[in-house]
Amino acid sequence: MTAPLAHPAGADHKSKPAKSLGSLRSQLLSWLLIPLLLVVALDAFSVYRNALDVADLAYDRALLASTRALAERVSVVDGKVVADVPYVALDSFETDTLGRIYYKVTGTNGEFVSGYEDLPALPPDVPRSEIYPALVRFYHASYHNQPVRIAALYQPVYDDSMRGIALIQVGETMDARSDLTRKILFSTMWRQGLLVTVAALLVWFAVRFVLRPLMQLKAAVEARATTDLADFEVNQVHREVRPLVVAMNGYMGRLQALITGQRRFIADASHQLRTPLTVLKTQAELALREFDRNPDDPRAWQDLREIVASIAGTTDATVHLANRLLTLARAEHGAAESGVEPVSLTDITRQVGLEQARSAVKKQIDLAFDATDQLIVNGNALLLHELISNLLDNAIHYTPVGGKIVLRLRRDGVASVAQRAILEVEDSGMGIPEEDRERVFSAFYRAPSAQQQNPGGAGLGLSIVRDIASMHQAQITLSVADDSKDQAPGLKVTLSFPLPLSLNQGG
Repeated sequence: MTAPLAHPAGADHKSKPAKSLGSLRSQLLSWLLIPLLLVVALDAFSVYRNALDVADLAYDRALLASTRALAERVSVVDGKVVADVPYVALDSFETDTLGRIYYKVTGTNGEFVSGYEDLPALPPDVPRSEIYPALVRFYHASYHNQPVRIAALYQPVYDDSMRGIALIQVGETMDARSDLTRKILFSTMWRQGLLVTVAALLVWFAVRFVLRPLMQLKAAVEARATTDLADFEVNQVHREVRPLVVAMNGYMGRLQALITGQRRFIADASHQLRTPLTVLKTQAELALREFDRNPDDPRAWQDLREIVASIAGTTDATVHLANRLLTLARAEHGAAESGVEPVSLTDITRQVGLEQARSAVKKQIDLAFDATDQLIVNGNALLLHELISNLLDNAIHYTPVGGKIVLRLRRDGVASVAQRAILEVEDSGMGIPEEDRERVFSAFYRAPSAQQQNPGGAGLGLSIVRDIASMHQAQITLSVADDSKDQAPGLKVTLSFPLPLSLNQGG
């Protein structure tokens, strides 16, 4: 007997546990609130920068007004530039409620005229302001370790003896601007924070409301009894979740069918095993009584030997029935556990023929194997071996002495189109009447003709064949043999397996 093929690669290794996805509510809140926070932060930064630009524009305008006021007091006296700044005006220039103000007047030839002589000079790369028509430039500098904003205005001066351009610079510390910046920032963040809080609450309530049907479905699943496999109501959840509920209902339907099949199998198996086990018990009791009645009588020993031989025969029949029942259970429920991989249907059929050739020779049956092509199918080698063994075993049992059995394999279909592997088991027995050809696939059913020819059969062979064929998407048909005769129509069992193109192109 050939060894079963190996399971698919990695089937014996423990799969890595899937990473937990966590809470759906938490993920929804994260995907909604985190982008919202980023958008709000960008918006707050944009608003803050715009507010600063507006504040700078306002303060620069005030600084330019102070510079112009000072420029109006610059004149030429006796050919020299002078600045007539009264004490009161000077005091207002030097200090302000929110910071200090500094000024400097430079003559037409770059000479110092008035103010703070060490006030930072105008850098050469500062562009002229396009906002105001005056020849003014604004720049930042550091004065006495304090940041200052300075306006530099070129002012034309002249009299009868000379004319030129004086430079008036007025700078102020950044205290007022910093204070306004903090106020703008606080106001912006407070409003944006309030907006985020309100949005988070709305999102949280919305997510909770939207997820309520899922929570109700969860509660319904948890409240279900272990024996309740009724469908869940599809319309009680959102359209996007309905495929999941439909899949759950489909799975429970398959589970219900599996449980029903198991119950039926247990009931049938109990019924079928009860009779041979009762016979075994009766035969054992009869043997004990016979031995106790005449322990020294040689004839009693002969009778006892016949009873023990009957027990052995009944035991063999019971073991055969138990093996068939186990095979049927595996065929019905082992699809998910069995490895499926490319296997040679030709090699498996040839091997089964060799294994059962001795049984055919004992009945003087001509057993032929007809296959010229190597046919590869996707399946389980052990179950396919069992399928072919059952077909050939039935054929040998129901073919008379001197009969003929043919195992035939061929390819059906056109290349590049969906091809199929055809397996035929043809015998010269009495066949199966047409009215029984569907019923013989039911477990434990035996046609009247089969009961006459093989009283010890279990009625499970073709049921096993049907289940294994169904696992492999194979179609099975029963018909009269090609070389049928009036008294012996024979039986031809045809199985059609799908062929994977990638493995069978070119034969």
